Amino acid sequence: MKRREFIGLLGSALAWPLAARAQQRQRMRRVGVFTPGTADDPEHKTRDAAFLQGLGELGWIVGRNLRIDYRWGAGDYERFRAMAAELIELNPDVILAQGSSTVTALQKTSGTVPIVFANVTDPVGSSLVATMARPGGNATGFVTTEFGFSAKWLELLKELAPRVTRVAVLRSSAVASQIALFGGIQSVAPALGVELRPIDTRDAGEIERAVAAFAGEPNGGLIAASGSGVLLHRELIVALAARYRLPAVYAYRSHVVSGGLASYGPDSIDQFRRAAQYVDRILKGERPADLPVQAPTKYELVINLKTAKVLGIEMPASVLARADEVIE
Repeated sequence: MKRREFIGLLGSALAWPLAARAQQRQRMRRVGVFTPGTADDPEHKTRDAAFLQGLGELGWIVGRNLRIDYRWGAGDYERFRAMAAELIELNPDVILAQGSSTVTALQKTSGTVPIVFANVTDPVGSSLVATMARPGGNATGFVTTEFGFSAKWLELLKELAPRVTRVAVLRSSAVASQIALFGGIQSVAPALGVELRPIDTRDAGEIERAVAAFAGEPNGGLIAASGSGVLLHRELIVALAARYRLPAVYAYRSHVVSGGLASYGPDSIDQFRRAAQYVDRILKGERPADLPVQAPTKYELVINLKTAKVLGIEMPASVLARADEVIE
């Protein structure tokens, strides 16, 4: 072997252990993700993709310097405590939690593991944080709506279907924040001449029976409030609205993509991109107690004109002018 080739090989051999040791020094961090829905739900997949994209832009790559452990509640609130305990036992550096029920389960299991939440309605009223400006505990994150916002769903429904005088509101009675959202709708119902009927979203069979009974009388409409049950039973709820020709307003865009009439609410996907920023800051040493809870920065009105035509609804020009997205 020539001397020059030998020196080149020797240099490569010496450099390889140095590079390997440099890689080993890059600490693998662990993030938990606690979702109240199911692993195959398209909405949750989209949210997770936005979260991973946000992390990637900040230099966190799964398999290189980051490991993610997932737990799904599948809409079963009785399982949440067990799922929370499993995540805590994995000793994560921080947990991303979706919805107030998942945060509550985690905090009952551990008061020290850092939590970043998204899609939570009232973190102060639910005792998840002390104040919005200074959370003060082990959790912080991003709220989806204030209670008064839910009144806008009923106002939009009446704008789309003025003849509606009876409205079924689908929400979970097990979640305090969703009961409060129902209260926000109640606050404007008398002025709009609407009688409300709450329908619980925990069980698919009960949803189907309750909506069928509700649809037996005329001038009905639906509001599907925010929450894991509404997402879990998305296809069923949209199908029931179509079957009984009930105009419906939803909290999530995904319902309109699935054939629902209209949705209005914060951009839930954007919250998960922003959540990645808080996870990054906590991984770099900041505390949830010092990171203020943030309000939504993007709201979107989505309309499905095909569904409107099937229902015989002539979409008001004022609504079309405000729409962020129109599905034709």
